Amino acid sequence: MKSEKRMNMQNKFLQLFKETLDIEDREINISDEFRSYDEWDSIGNLSIIAMIDDEYDVVIENNDFKSIKTIQGLWDEIQKRK
Repeated sequence: MKSEKRMNMQNKFLQLFKETLDIEDREINISDEFRSYDEWDSIGNLSIIAMIDDEYDVVIENNDFKSIKTIQGLWDEIQKRK
């Protein structure tokens, strides 16, 4: 049951990530390196940081954020800081 809840939370995070970057034409995966997305730019960077703050009440400083490569890494960082 716990792992199912965790998967639902992770899927919600993927959906929020997708909406924040305005990705409509394809699916994204938790293992993706999000910085390689065509939609990724400085606005996307700030938007994702703001979304994480709004949705999860977690602040990831830009220096820490720069070292995160995948959506999974971002999700793990949120869970670590909650």
